[in-house]
Amino acid sequence: MELKLVGYTTPFHFGKFTGFIRHNPALELIVLDIQFAECISPPSVASLSRLRHLSFTCAHAIDAKGLISAISFPRGVSLEICSSRKKKDADLRSFIPSPTPIQELLSPITIIKCQNEPGVVQLYGGNSSFSFRCSGFLLDAYRAFSLFSTTCVREFHVKTSSCHDLSPPLSRLPALETLVLVGISTFPYDSLGFLAEEPVPCPSLKTIAFFDCNLDQRVIRELEEVVMRRKSSIAAWLHRVVIVRTAGKLPDGKLIHGLRQCVPRVDARIDEELPDLP
Repeated sequence: MELKLVGYTTPFHFGKFTGFIRHNPALELIVLDIQFAECISPPSVASLSRLRHLSFTCAHAIDAKGLISAISFPRGVSLEICSSRKKKDADLRSFIPSPTPIQELLSPITIIKCQNEPGVVQLYGGNSSFSFRCSGFLLDAYRAFSLFSTTCVREFHVKTSSCHDLSPPLSRLPALETLVLVGISTFPYDSLGFLAEEPVPCPSLKTIAFFDCNLDQRVIRELEEVVMRRKSSIAAWLHRVVIVRTAGKLPDGKLIHGLRQCVPRVDARIDEELPDLP
């Protein structure tokens, strides 16, 4: 059973709408692009045990927060919240209730993907997924982690044009094994050095992947130094580096060969997507 309401300009009455949802427990797919006249606490929560996907596009954060609070979601569901405010900054924390029921659905969260502009945060775990998107800038995507328990995250993807200090978000991911950096055109000097500082962040880190990043000789040399410094620490040894470009040039063959002297496995290729990163 499906429900699709897209493009309505007249606000819906929140209580009547959630009552309709509550009386249709067989719903499996819900796609909404609407707004509510007001959001109040519903008299009871709608239990949708068959729901597999809900996508809600809204202009007001309170609408998303209210709808999420009004539904009891089953494990295995895919939730998507989109801010329709064009080119406006957005804060994920204002779109979902706190404490959030999404945490229980995703527990344990194992994969996080994020970027600031346009803003995207995606979380995967418990056979469920949650994503938040906005067309503008996502205000401090890393602070959004504070809404969730991230102690079991194994894989973290971050897309940005310039490599900022990643130490704060990685400090929230103690079990991280795979770090994926996407679309970085500028690496400041020693921008990867924090990976070998004491105490070592992400002591279980084993794989670093670069997707469509500009890696010159200096960055490769800094990466080699990080690898060697981690070998003399209590951290796990880095055993795989993946470098993928969809177009353009890969690092010089001599640089790749040198990196292979300190990392057991180095994959460099031109491709449209990353390989599997176990």
